[in-house]
Amino acid sequence: MVGKMSKIKMACSFVSVVFSITVLGSSIVTAANNNGTFLLAKLSTTSPPGASNLCDKYRWACTSTGYRGVSGRAALHLAKSVNSQINRQTDQIEDQAQYGRQEYWALPTSRGGDCEDIVLLKKKKLLEKGVASETLLIATVLDLNRNSHAVLVLRTKQGDFVLDSLQDKIIPWRSTGYTFLKMQNPKSLRRWDAVLAGGLIKDRPTGSK
Repeated sequence: MVGKMSKIKMACSFVSVVFSITVLGSSIVTAANNNGTFLLAKLSTTSPPGASNLCDKYRWACTSTGYRGVSGRAALHLAKSVNSQINRQTDQIEDQAQYGRQEYWALPTSRGGDCEDIVLLKKKKLLEKGVASETLLIATVLDLNRNSHAVLVLRTKQGDFVLDSLQDKIIPWRSTGYTFLKMQNPKSLRRWDAVLAGGLIKDRPTGSK
């Protein structure tokens, strides 16, 4: 039987490592960042493959709900519960096996879904529980093995935390060791930003030469 970790890696190969490194410019990039608690946009970019019509398909994924919803410790508590529950209940299946194409972002079906599909379901469930859409940001990354992957970033006053199909624990983005590539813009969820932080990317203090 194929292990859960292996199935997830197969299901989440939406960008090749070669392509990702090309986007970064080299295997290691120096990037300015803040004190490390938040992911910062470097520049506007295109949506990830498979997500070009995401906002038309699921308006809730890109619609601003305002910051008056559940926040702080309550949001983190909800996120932990939703993350672990969906991880347990959703089977992993590749887009190729389910839809006959390599990239297709959609909510999981009765057969399950890949990492992007699971991210969408987590965002939907948290929105339904009152967490503000602007604080639930879909992000694409390279994992510790440089495999393409997708996660959901929960933005709080304490920093950005990650909901991951590879583990049930909610942790700060920097603690994942992932290379963060793209993320929804919190001020305009239809837009995507290149964040280029963590993992393969070495940070330096803003203003250093």
